[in-house]
Amino acid sequence: MINYIYQLVSPQVFSIKYDDIEFGDKVIVKPKYMAICHADQRYYLGQRDQAVLSKKLPMALIHECCGEVVYDGSNTFKNGELVAMIPNTPTAESDIIYENYRKGSYFLSSGYDGFLREYVDISANRLVSLENVPSHIGAVTEFVSVGVHAVSRFAALSHTQRERIAVWGDGSLSFVVASILKNTFKDSEIVVIGRNPRKLAYFSFADATYLTDALPKDFYVSHAFECCGGEGSYYAIDDIIKYILPQGSVMLMGVSENKVAINTRDILEKGLTFVGSSRSGREDFINAVKYMQDKEFINRLNLIIYEDKPVSSIEDIHRVFRTDFNTPFKTVFKWNL
Repeated sequence: MINYIYQLVSPQVFSIKYDDIEFGDKVIVKPKYMAICHADQRYYLGQRDQAVLSKKLPMALIHECCGEVVYDGSNTFKNGELVAMIPNTPTAESDIIYENYRKGSYFLSSGYDGFLREYVDISANRLVSLENVPSHIGAVTEFVSVGVHAVSRFAALSHTQRERIAVWGDGSLSFVVASILKNTFKDSEIVVIGRNPRKLAYFSFADATYLTDALPKDFYVSHAFECCGGEGSYYAIDDIIKYILPQGSVMLMGVSENKVAINTRDILEKGLTFVGSSRSGREDFINAVKYMQDKEFINRLNLIIYEDKPVSSIEDIHRVFRTDFNTPFKTVFKWNL
């Protein structure tokens, strides 16, 4: 079967690649809804180093996607079943290293074609059923799974004095992480620290929100999640080190292109634990779906999701990327190509 793959060949330039799909033991999925990530935007706008762009492109963007099964050679799913597709693809087994950190694992839409395709041929173990999850919500399953992965690692590594857990950042990632923390640690106070009052207003489910330049003098946190990334990572990490209690755990989730200076003296004096958390694996997807089947959690996600018009042409792909650049949180769209 001839398949259309919509590849970014250079910043803001797409081309159609034709590929042949064989009906074997894989599952063929028709993408239905997609969501745009900051990583997609950086490639689309050419905001990565030129050497990186030369190495990665051409490739199809998008790693947040759900679709409907149209053929399953493994007899795992029913035709028409809504599934989330897992972009991380491990090539080795390990009982110790998470699949998203294993040597040899590769990630779709990062040097390998993502889900901007007419059809996706994929292994059954890279799919998770989205039973009782609305399609537009299913588009952000991968995004939610990234938060699930970080929170699960935090639960395994941090000490149990969790009186106040803080999330630094007021974007989409902060919103999802804070939502998961609120549902997971019901006896903990969940607070969010950001710079944008209008964005912070969306975090009404949190126990408290603060502007970064208006933290109380007696403010403290037991543990923290850094979800800023970019140049904001430096200021967030510096504040976290200042306000966190001794032996607290800090989950680093924000991606920075440049190196970030860190106050190691206070890290050592307080005995802090810093943990890098990136991407996710199958188990995180399964647990993400459990959160996304909860009506209250769905209602929260709906607050930060903007559904653009369906994509039916390459020009429409450009449109949704322009739209996403001007929306405060997540942009999702129906895929009609």
